[in-house]
Amino acid sequence: MPETDDLQLLIDAAHASGDIARTYFNAQPQVWDKAGGAGPVTEADLAIDTMLKADLLDARPDYGWLSEETEDDTARQTNEHIFIIDPIDGTRAFIAGERHFSHSLAIARNGKVCAAVVYVPMMDLMFTATETANSTLNGENIITSARSDLDGATLLTTKPNLKPEFWNGDVPPVERKFRPSLAYRLCLVAQGRYDAMLTLRDCWEWDIAAGDLIVRQAGGTVTDRHDAPLVFNNPHPMTKGCHAAGPSLHKALQSRIRQPCPQ
Repeated sequence: MPETDDLQLLIDAAHASGDIARTYFNAQPQVWDKAGGAGPVTEADLAIDTMLKADLLDARPDYGWLSEETEDDTARQTNEHIFIIDPIDGTRAFIAGERHFSHSLAIARNGKVCAAVVYVPMMDLMFTATETANSTLNGENIITSARSDLDGATLLTTKPNLKPEFWNGDVPPVERKFRPSLAYRLCLVAQGRYDAMLTLRDCWEWDIAAGDLIVRQAGGTVTDRHDAPLVFNNPHPMTKGCHAAGPSLHKALQSRIRQPCPQ
């Protein structure tokens, strides 16, 4: 099946990305600051991006390309299929020698992700999904938490997302947790290790595309902060935030977000 072939293509590419990342990890890679306060980029990010673009487009020349580390070309919107890539998600963690960075690789068809891989190379964690198969971690099926009560739920988010102005009533009494990679946060929710993740700020598509499908195929719900399903390959490749959880907890979380959300 084409989607199975696409998934294996992404898995192989993720392993190759991990091989490159390991050669630079804790080896003082060269670092630059992106223009406009967009954060740091390392020679590892660029090397992985170059490899992925060459290998993936060679294998699928009729697919479009969207990557954090490639100058965007809106001609991608004419493609039915598109690669959505973050060579290293969690670059600051990578620079600091922390293990929780990931490679996020997705294929979207007509705006919806149909094949996805998130690989955490320093822990050898391979999360995968297709639109017709369960999400897996290292080949084993995973499922989101069945929790429905916000009180005491574990929520992967940054501190600013728990400011009172974002919430109806009191801030939910959740147990806040954090990982630097948005893609990995989504996968931890898909795995059921944490109950939910939330980011109210606009999100770049490459950070969340793969994780979106992995959560959904693990039985969870993913929407933007306005409760709309995520759509990808937008002219400006951002979504209006992202939050994910099992269906019951997602409803509980969404009901507490103040609308219109002041972002």
